[in-house]
Amino acid sequence: MGKIRVSDIRIRANHGCMDEEAAIGGDYIINVELETNMSAAFESDALEDTVDYVKVHDIVFRETRIRSKLIEHVAARIADALKKEIHAIANVTVEVIKLSPPIGGNVGSVSVEVSR
Repeated sequence: MGKIRVSDIRIRANHGCMDEEAAIGGDYIINVELETNMSAAFESDALEDTVDYVKVHDIVFRETRIRSKLIEHVAARIADALKKEIHAIANVTVEVIKLSPPIGGNVGSVSVEVSR
């Protein structure tokens, strides 16, 4: 087993509980950590024997296009889609970071992490 990390996927999306967030949107960073059996890739040096990072990015991007009120919902949806669509994944952890959240204070970010 081994881990693959796809880090700092930058997304602009319209998640949040406030109407303004739906209209204006906000900036997000998504981090994904995947556990997978890498033994075939160690030997073959072939993309089909590992997890394709492009597919990971495409799934993250697609799932963030679906509006949610909560970033918890976004993170769970991404994790579930990754596990369902990429069969080589044994475990996945998804972190969704919302930059400059509109919470009435000077806060750089809020984040949630979901594992499946």
